[in-house]
Amino acid sequence: MEALTIDSTEEILLAATGALFLIQVLYYFCLYNRIHLRYRAVKRGDAHFTQELPPVSVIICAREESENLRRNLAAILEQDYPDFEVIVINDGNTDESEDYLTLLEEKYPHLYHSFVPDSSRYISRKKLAVTLGVKASKHDWLVFTDANCQPQSNQWLRLMARNFTSRTQIVLGYSGYERGKGWLHKRACFDNLFTSMRYLGFALAHSPYMGIGRNMAYRKELFYQQKGFSAHLNLQRGHDDLFINHITTADNTRVETDADATVLMQPVQRAKDWREEKIGYASTARFYRGVQRWLTGFETLTRLAFYAVWIAALVVGILHFHWLAAGIAFFAFLLRFTMQAVIINKTAKDLGEKRRYYFTLPVFDLLQPMQSLRWKLYCLLRKKSGFLRK
Repeated sequence: MEALTIDSTEEILLAATGALFLIQVLYYFCLYNRIHLRYRAVKRGDAHFTQELPPVSVIICAREESENLRRNLAAILEQDYPDFEVIVINDGNTDESEDYLTLLEEKYPHLYHSFVPDSSRYISRKKLAVTLGVKASKHDWLVFTDANCQPQSNQWLRLMARNFTSRTQIVLGYSGYERGKGWLHKRACFDNLFTSMRYLGFALAHSPYMGIGRNMAYRKELFYQQKGFSAHLNLQRGHDDLFINHITTADNTRVETDADATVLMQPVQRAKDWREEKIGYASTARFYRGVQRWLTGFETLTRLAFYAVWIAALVVGILHFHWLAAGIAFFAFLLRFTMQAVIINKTAKDLGEKRRYYFTLPVFDLLQPMQSLRWKLYCLLRKKSGFLRK
């Protein structure tokens, strides 16, 4: 009968496991499942879209990225859209970007380019580049992406524009990674997918709090109403996530989740580049308005706590030969893993991701909050964390 008994320590551990499991269930079904629910609503015809296709200005900031421009710019210039312009702000003059853009303008009359002055040293060059692009634009709707990103299809602009309703001022899209190899790339893909499930999930729950400049749109008037980036001009980062955090509301933001509306980045090659990007976003997260950053932090904390208590309950149960306690602990993990695998992989499929997460899911699920906490700790230890360079 000893195998079927549970002592007081095991009862506490199992109770904690159950409570943390329920918290995780709430996060997954109420937040992380939002993209899949949106996908189903669109398929059923329950989502409302506008039929108008207003003129748009696509703004791309490139920092000595001639190879990326050669690889990706044509896919943007050849979008199936009636009236749009593409503005490339070239930052740097040590590669062939200037010559290539000048040559390309002869073929595409709706392509324009400018440059960031070399004398600009006391302001974030990315923010200055975005500002120059906004001022050079002719149209009210601005669509943003990066030089290293390529739309999944020629319907990207049409799908983003179908969200330009009279009440909409901001549209957030998804950006993923191209197919690649290596452990680092797999980690980055999972982290990117999970981060997107968070901020897009909050936006779909009418509680948006950030955006990522690789795939988003907003009205030009918002930029001027906020006086550009004047609210956080002293920070090297924040042209996308922090700016959107300051202008977004429950009613003015929509999300485009169609797989043909995603843009893909090239695979991660160097850990340093990925680490700098994540540290950059972590450095601006402390300036976010709203409770969302605390809610995401609470999810991270409860996730780590869940792993700690179910493993403790499993080990204690095995050591005491209390197989019922050990079995309950393992079953709680199995239930959560199944819930995760279903929601995460369905969302990945809806967004056009080719990669699926099964055996690697528990590893990435544990590494993701640990690395996030490490990056946030790093930023806190830096006295001038707000001046981390992009």
